[in-house]
Amino acid sequence: MSWEAFKQAAALKEPKEVPVGLIVDSPWLPGYAGVDTRDYFLLPDLWMEINKGLLTRFPDAVWVPGFWIEYGMAAEPSAFGSRLYFYDNRPPSVEPVVADLSFWADVKPANPLEDGLMPLILRQYTLAEEKLRAEGLGIRMVCARGPMTVASWLMGVTPLMEGIAMNPDAVTKVLEAMTTTIIRWLHAQLDTLREPEGIMLLDDLVGMVSKRHYQSMIHPHLRRIFDEFDGLVRVYHNDTPCKHLYAGLADANFDVFNFTHEVDIAEAKALMGHRVALMGNVAPLDLGVRGTPEEVLQAARACLEKAAPGGGLILSFGGGVSMGTPPENIDALFQAVREWSNR
Repeated sequence: MSWEAFKQAAALKEPKEVPVGLIVDSPWLPGYAGVDTRDYFLLPDLWMEINKGLLTRFPDAVWVPGFWIEYGMAAEPSAFGSRLYFYDNRPPSVEPVVADLSFWADVKPANPLEDGLMPLILRQYTLAEEKLRAEGLGIRMVCARGPMTVASWLMGVTPLMEGIAMNPDAVTKVLEAMTTTIIRWLHAQLDTLREPEGIMLLDDLVGMVSKRHYQSMIHPHLRRIFDEFDGLVRVYHNDTPCKHLYAGLADANFDVFNFTHEVDIAEAKALMGHRVALMGNVAPLDLGVRGTPEEVLQAARACLEKAAPGGGLILSFGGGVSMGTPPENIDALFQAVREWSNR
């Protein structure tokens, strides 16, 4: 029922109970389970046990994407030669390859079947899907980092931003190659699933550009990606404070927007209109990690009051579940929904 409610909300409807959707990955899960982050990646039975355990501990949650095979932000940049660092207590980090924009101007799109970590992740998806299907479960959604984020891991954030202002033609070529790579990557992941229903794109860097640069240089690539997967539930995560872009982002053809807690959810709803569902926006660090369950409950109630009427709300943190988030603070989100539904 939770996933059906999520889909109803994504379609701007008002389900019987507001769904709670949570983005969880390697920043939170290994610590939550009390395991070495490297073991979380290396031991498939442990990975499966931890992810299946979420279904028991939080039976009413929609995990986004759910059974996510990810290595921090390493998958896409690894296909272009970025250096990766692995740790015992946090996700991998990525080091840009070459800071010179001209080096990347003629970069070719990656092949997900052969390049970097991608083919290994695809194989993991195939094996995990087989095992989950045997138990009556399955994977519904896959993910990719967006073109700006991937490009930044190749050359660094500063050269990319400078290039947008000073050498837009070269940046456009890079973003075109990244967009093609991302579309190929999402298709390759979806092809490993029996019944795929959604994609998620994560790109916070988009929020760092002006409205003019967004419209001329970024929007066409986002729109190309989301148009490619029309018919699936399309989630866009960008928790950079960028309300100056919200009206334009609403035209990028995604269904669900996971955004920052720094923009009030009522303001976000007004800026975007009833064009996309909102997934948010309880503060993930100040409240999700550092707050008490009562404080999370109060913030969740406020989100429901402001954005639930009329439909199109998925209660969540304003970003992913941060490292160190106690389970009791997640429980408080469900308490808020129960109270709201039983008024």
